[in-house]
Amino acid sequence: MRILFVSPFDFGAAGGVNEHIIQLDRQFQALGHETRILAATSIDHGEHDDGHVYRLGQAVPIPSNGSMARITLSPLVIHKVRQFLESEQFDVIHLHEPLAPVLPLAVLLFSRSANVGTFHAARTTNLFYLYTKAILDMFVGKLHARVAVSEAAREFADSHFPGDYEIVPNGINLEQFRAGVEPLPHLMDGRKNILFLGRFNESRKGFKYLLRAFPLVREQFPDARLIVVGSGNPERYERFLEQHGMHDVLFAGFVDPATKARYYASADVYCSPATGRESFGIVLVEAMASGTPIVASAIPGFQGVIKNGETGILVEPKDEHSLAVGLVRALADTQLRERITTNALEEVRQYDWARVTQRLLAVYERAMSAHERTGTPDLGHVAASLVATDG
Repeated sequence: MRILFVSPFDFGAAGGVNEHIIQLDRQFQALGHETRILAATSIDHGEHDDGHVYRLGQAVPIPSNGSMARITLSPLVIHKVRQFLESEQFDVIHLHEPLAPVLPLAVLLFSRSANVGTFHAARTTNLFYLYTKAILDMFVGKLHARVAVSEAAREFADSHFPGDYEIVPNGINLEQFRAGVEPLPHLMDGRKNILFLGRFNESRKGFKYLLRAFPLVREQFPDARLIVVGSGNPERYERFLEQHGMHDVLFAGFVDPATKARYYASADVYCSPATGRESFGIVLVEAMASGTPIVASAIPGFQGVIKNGETGILVEPKDEHSLAVGLVRALADTQLRERITTNALEEVRQYDWARVTQRLLAVYERAMSAHERTGTPDLGHVAASLVATDG
């Protein structure tokens, strides 16, 4: 089977969707399938095709869902996408965020293959969807199968484009994230380690609520230490930390996956106080696989992963007092931590990339069958006008 994976995002930038595609690409190649990747590029990498990854269309940062999405908005990609699809034939084209501008839309415009779209995002609204729905409905009509990574992502996509969505979750490398990874020696000094991992400057990650909760935790556990792994500017929190005498907050910066696994192994509790707009929470699954007890916000995207009291502790979002109670409970109750860890290690098996790949393979086969029965809707009139504009 020849498969094309399409990402709207700059493939040179770290991100959940791109990592998802990289892992799927490896899995399907290992199964003997021929794969290609088409994604946006950055000014540093430029447009080029190495025979496997085709980077096309310079990405620009666009505010999206409480973060910055690096996507291409260049109409110049339209003609190049058409040439690419005319030169290479694919059995399945798997588009991630299939309605994001501009690259996935250009692929759908000219695709004559079986098209599968995975919807990753969960949010309250999407102005692009709202204002362009009449046009996007035509592109949705070219999808032979729709996938959502979680129930939260399905509900969001279905609210704009009703239809049948199969939930296939994000995957995880269970060889990398597992119980028994060697912890970091400098953190194994007998103190209680609370781990936060993510882009802590983004408001939706809820880091400020964890900072506010931490002094309350230290009233019960004076030796507690907060470890912050991820990108962001620690200087913006210096005044708050100084005012509260919080000298036990360690900002470790961005780390590679292998080191990330060691931070999980070094933590007594992993905390994710996100405020919303999270469709899945891959960090939760990583912590589960690492045998690290979790305290997280009870937001829809997390409730689909964590069973409160069984595989983690869920607390009220945007509430530092509730968060502090959850953290103290987790740190104080050894039997609770052990039960949560045992259950989580069993639950997390469903997220193994090998299982996720097999589920997607079944989706591909159904999409190809639908393609054979119904063909692919022709958007020739749209293509003609866009190509003419592209010049």
